[in-house]
Amino acid sequence: MVAVSSLFAGGSYYKKLKATVVNDIWPEVLFFVLIATMVVLVSELTTTSLAISNQMLTVLGIVLGLVISFRTSTAYESFSEGRKLWTNIAIASRNLAQIIWIVVPFDRVDKATGEKKSHLEVVIEKKSMINLVQAYSVSVKHLLRGEGGVYYADLYPLISFLPRFSVHTGKATEDDMLPLDEITESEKRDSEMWYTGRLNRFKTFDPEAALPVLPSERPLQPARNPPVTSIYDYFPFLRIFKLVLKPFRRHKHKLTEPISARTRTLTGKKIKPEAADSNVPVEITLFLMTYYASLLRQGFLAPPVATAMNNAIGALQDTVVHLERIKNTPLPFAYQAHLRLSLWLYLFLLPFQIYDAFKWLTIPASAFASFLLLGFLEIGQEIENPFNYDLNDLDLDTFCLAIQRELHEITAHTSPDPESFIFTEWNQPFAPADRRSAKEMMEDVEHSYHGVDTGVHHIRQTLLRSWRDVDEVTRHYTH
Repeated sequence: MVAVSSLFAGGSYYKKLKATVVNDIWPEVLFFVLIATMVVLVSELTTTSLAISNQMLTVLGIVLGLVISFRTSTAYESFSEGRKLWTNIAIASRNLAQIIWIVVPFDRVDKATGEKKSHLEVVIEKKSMINLVQAYSVSVKHLLRGEGGVYYADLYPLISFLPRFSVHTGKATEDDMLPLDEITESEKRDSEMWYTGRLNRFKTFDPEAALPVLPSERPLQPARNPPVTSIYDYFPFLRIFKLVLKPFRRHKHKLTEPISARTRTLTGKKIKPEAADSNVPVEITLFLMTYYASLLRQGFLAPPVATAMNNAIGALQDTVVHLERIKNTPLPFAYQAHLRLSLWLYLFLLPFQIYDAFKWLTIPASAFASFLLLGFLEIGQEIENPFNYDLNDLDLDTFCLAIQRELHEITAHTSPDPESFIFTEWNQPFAPADRRSAKEMMEDVEHSYHGVDTGVHHIRQTLLRSWRDVDEVTRHYTH
């Protein structure tokens, strides 16, 4: 069966249309089509021919094609590397959570008092630290989108107990607070109103409902806050009127407006997100390293486990540095500007050069060439920074939700004694040569497996038969 193309797979066709670059390039395509139409009409309806020599057409076309191909390939490398790095975050988060939940012991003795800690106390400690691991990926998402601070519905509930991020923590001092945590009385009142509304909110899909619900010092912004689509997204040339009308409008600064909402300039160029007021992922890793150091001091980590935990935390920090490198290293402006101006000049002269050969077909030929070359150029610009809210960007929210589900699955694991599930009637370890269950084999003490001198020999014979049976059954498999 032929695989279904993602172009025709399920989903909103309107959303797929918006994901194309048609909305971004159609004014430029229309402009060059009008130029081609002018060339054809003047040449056909008057005695003046606007045709010129096409000697440079082939050479310039090849050069521009190679340069645009390099531009798109470079942008896709950033896109692909960003996806790989998010996979590294998922792997490191999973490994770190497994170490904390399964390897770090539950049975502990308080060295200060000599008393055994309760199981509930240890579980709360472990779950809180795993919540920080979950918060790390969420904080990276907001950092890459240029959304500063911690007051987001999917982030603040996970880290609100830390002294750096909450004035409710009893042991926190002013020195522990970050600049972003300084609040006003009006913001406190807004927070109380948000808290009341949040408890009563209901949506068809509301992943924030799976998080703790806590009052915050500031109103929490939603986990996903993309910029609102406006008429300027469909008619980019109208942005010039914003510049003309700007002096006559009253400016109202909105404190709740996300930084990511201001994504394009008047000319349509993407705005680089502003730097966040603090690096929240670094703050979270500091607390994870503090917990790691505490476990080492108390002797709860064997050397190999300590190395694995340290490597997992290091992998998280290494990954976010590379992600920031991708976000903060666009293609140099001189290269982008020169490439676009060269392409515009090429498309402007194209109808003059092909008129003698195409006549009236010059108009559709120019339209196709403009759509093709401008489309690839725009795609390169679209995916160069794959961390924003564009439909072609990486779905960071889905990545974070997947990590959240995996971490909750880890904490749902009861860490049973292996003997409780290995030696049961539901386990046939020697199949297909011996299809008896592990429980039956252990109870059959008269079997040759239990022989003092012959047991190992008979077990190896059974495993050898299993290998031969599997090899024979699976060797000749055909599609």
